[in-house]
Formats: sequence, C-alpha cells, structure tokens
Amino acid sequence: MGLEKQSQALAFLFPTPYSLFMSELVKMVNLLPTQGESKLYSFDEFIAWYPHDGKRYELHDGIIIEMPKPTGMHSDVAGFIAGILFMEILRLKLPFSIPKECIVAIENSSYEPDVIVLDKNQVQQNEPRWQKESIIIRGDSIPLIIEVVFTNWSDDYALKMDEYEYLGIREYWIVDYLGLGGRKFIGNPKRPTVSVYQLINGEYEVSQFRNDERIISTVFPELNLTAQQIFLGSLWS
Repeated sequence: MGLEKQSQALAFLFPTPYSLFMSELVKMVNLLPTQGESKLYSFDEFIAWYPHDGKRYELHDGIIIEMPKPTGMHSDVAGFIAGILFMEILRLKLPFSIPKECIVAIENSSYEPDVIVLDKNQVQQNEPRWQKESIIIRGDSIPLIIEVVFTNWSDDYALKMDEYEYLGIREYWIVDYLGLGGRKFIGNPKRPTVSVYQLINGEYEVSQFRNDERIISTVFPELNLTAQQIFLGSLWS
C-alpha cells in the first residue's frame, strides 16, 4: 500500500490532528527530490519543500544542496563577527539589524548567509516576505553579507560572489580563517585571509586583509577590527 493510501486509511481510524499530520507528510514526500533527479526547482517550490529537520539547505541555480554542518570554530568566528558588528550598530545608532536567520532569494537560488546585516528602513518598505517568512529579495536591503569559508569554499568565492554582485549587495566579506580558498583567490602560498568585496559601478572590487591589518569597510568605516582578531574570534588573544 502506498504512503498516500496508508495515510487515508489511518486518517479514517485516527481523526485529526493525526490525519492532518499525515496529509502534510504526504505533501512533503511528494516534493522530495529523488536520487539522480534532474528536476530544477523554483524558489517558491524550494520554500514549499524545505523540511524542518535541523539541517540547512540552499538552492543553487534550481538544485537543492544540503549544506555541511559547521564546526565549532566556524560558528565561533561567525558569532564573533556578528557580535562585534552588533556593538558597532548600537554605538553609532545605525538603522541596521543582524537577524539570526535570513533567506536571500536571487531568482532560482536561495542562500542563508553566515552573517547578514539588514537595513531596517529598506526592509520595512520593500520586503513583503520578511515578516512572515524571513525572506529578503532586494539587494538594497542588505548593506553587508558575510560568508565564513568551510569545505565548500568555491561556493563563497565564485557562485555566491557572482550572485551577490548581481543582486547589488553593497559589501560582501569572505572570511577564510583556515586559508582554504583557491590560490587565484587568496594567493600563493595560501594564508588566512579576509576578502572584502565592495560594489563600485555595479561590479565588485576586492581588498584583502591578513594578520594584524585593519579591516576597511564602507558600511562600518569606524570599525576597529583586524583580520587576526576575526581568525581568533577574540579582541584580546
């Protein structure tokens, strides 16, 4: 007996809320991508499919990708950056926020950045899907987006860089605290590097920072933070 018929039989024996649960389960299973499936998903199909199973997924040009679970150090670095930027926002009374969760939609792609800074005024005026779905669709709502490099470094340096540039995101940082990126991106020999991409005339131009070099940001021009402090996840180490 197929899952749908089983759910119908069980719904008869066990009325709501069990029947409602099984109905939703059938819908989710029908949307699940199967191994070797060539179907490309739209953004809205991806959102409808997205399971709440504790894992992270992104949509890359219509293909559903399960994201690797970050290490403790990766989480420490991302959390440290978010904390420092939050203090800067408070100090300068900027109309920005750093949400815990945010989905950035770019045509048939969907990304969940490690750190994202939103312009609250722009979000309130121009983001109809934010309040109920935590979805951002406009680049001018995002002053800054940050990815902390993990094993899938090529996504950060190539795919996401192109997509964030296309959307018109003002500034994009790639924090490569282990020096994992390709040599054409971080040089030879490979070293821990913070790459800051700034949007100038519609295209990204990159500046790179290492060791005790101070990060230069147009979004946070008074920021007093070095690359080494980011890599260590501490202001005092």
